[in-house]
Amino acid sequence: MATPSPSLPAWHLYVPKLVTLLRQGYGLADLRADVLAGVTVSIVALPLSMALAIASGAPPAAGLHTAIVAGFLISLLGGSRVQIGGPTAAFIPVVFAVIARYGYDGLVVATLMAGAMLVLAGLLRLGTLVKYMPQPVITGFTAGIAVSIFSSQVKDLLGLDIASVPADFFGRWTTYAAHIGSLNPSAAGLAAATLVLLLVLRRWRPNWPSFLIAVALATIATALLHLPVETIVSHFGPIPRELPAPHLPSFDIGRLHELLPSAFTIAFLGGVESLLSAVVSDGMTGGRHRSNCELVAQGVANTASALIGGLPATGAIVRTATNVRAGARSPVAGMTHALCILVFVLVAAPLANRVPLPAMAALLLLVAWNMSEVERIRQLLRSPLGDRLVLVVTFLLTVMFDLTVAVEVGVVLAAFLFMYRMSEMVSLESHGRWVQPDVDDSEQPLPPDQRALLPPGVEAYRVAGPLFFAVANRIDDVLRALGKPPRVFILRLREVPLIDASGATAIGNLVERCRRERILLVFTGLQPQPARILADMGIAPDATTLRYARDFAEALAMAAPDAP
Repeated sequence: MATPSPSLPAWHLYVPKLVTLLRQGYGLADLRADVLAGVTVSIVALPLSMALAIASGAPPAAGLHTAIVAGFLISLLGGSRVQIGGPTAAFIPVVFAVIARYGYDGLVVATLMAGAMLVLAGLLRLGTLVKYMPQPVITGFTAGIAVSIFSSQVKDLLGLDIASVPADFFGRWTTYAAHIGSLNPSAAGLAAATLVLLLVLRRWRPNWPSFLIAVALATIATALLHLPVETIVSHFGPIPRELPAPHLPSFDIGRLHELLPSAFTIAFLGGVESLLSAVVSDGMTGGRHRSNCELVAQGVANTASALIGGLPATGAIVRTATNVRAGARSPVAGMTHALCILVFVLVAAPLANRVPLPAMAALLLLVAWNMSEVERIRQLLRSPLGDRLVLVVTFLLTVMFDLTVAVEVGVVLAAFLFMYRMSEMVSLESHGRWVQPDVDDSEQPLPPDQRALLPPGVEAYRVAGPLFFAVANRIDDVLRALGKPPRVFILRLREVPLIDASGATAIGNLVERCRRERILLVFTGLQPQPARILADMGIAPDATTLRYARDFAEALAMAAPDAP
């Protein structure tokens, strides 16, 4: 858990980056660079915000409003220099499922709860915990979300005549198969042409705003050719030219309890994605974000988005990278991006009404492909078997069941895998025993009879590696393996860097057994952390059962028959 420098007060963790940068000096050249970057990002965010809302089962205006309000607050209050916030593709399956099950009002309440959770997580300084998220879990649920996005867009890609698409994976594809006869050739052709244009622009003109160009040309083609395809206005009605007034949704305690799992999923995903995006931007700029400040900003932004009926928001990796490449120097760029979208809503919203839904679906198809991280998956599939299992299980659970379940199971599997590997490391022999009869510390070949080096009635064992709960249960094997109880038992612990509560309990049981059998137990080389944990749990040296020695030589002196 991150702690502030001793020379800085705790509240320094929550000072927005904007304040820090303004204190350091902010000139006209910085403002010019930020405004240009903000305008550039808004061109990318404009069609993407509408497409993400549509894919989530929400009206396109909700995506625009989220980009404006949440995007502005994330930049204003956040702990990252160049973070761009707004709706993201990762939320699509989550939001779609919440709306399908609880309605749009349920989504608003869940987002409001998620905002409070994110603020609390930031205040509890949990922001640094994202670095402990295993990579196979992150890649697995990200790839699973990509597949879910693709499966949610088949209706609009093919122009299928389906009144309502189920939220679950198998239900969707069963419905698609049942309605494949209603395929609209115009919609499928327009989606294919839009996708080809996006790929061409991405390949040959990577600096051009390909999303906006492709959507604009598809809209013009639809109007000129009178294509019989659904548009934003025909499906959702016209986009309003104003921001909705903030209002609290109606809810009760039962409703809050019902929506708690969904709120946790939104908060978890928003926190993880925002901090991953901040890490990516740090790598591109050489900066350093304030993770806990970022979580608080994300919480405030999601709360504000919910109050205007918007969608969940988080840091957007692609838009943040675009911001950096466009020359952004401070959070002013992100604030400018939000203001540019606001100007569009107030002035030019009718221009978006005729955008065809197949074109938006094609845009999201490319977004899903970018999210899939195919190269990262190929790399992880060459990793050890356990990591591959975590990756595949997380991916399948994300696609077929639920993101929360997928992450929980993935993290638990990764934790068990880590514990197993750590327990294998607590060993000095290739066949995996966790202790072995003690010998001299040199690397000379072991003598055939190691016990012959010890005085009569004395046994010595050495433990190497952390003594934690995954291996603590084996400590009983130490005395059982000896048969006849020794007079003195030396346990060398210099190579034990840490002990947890389970390890300390096992040590306590060993001390108690030695007390019953009148065995003198000697610990040598006890390091500070294990010594502190043992003392805190009431395990301390005494004159009859347990003694501490600095090294093995002192332990042998204590074990001498005439020793006091």
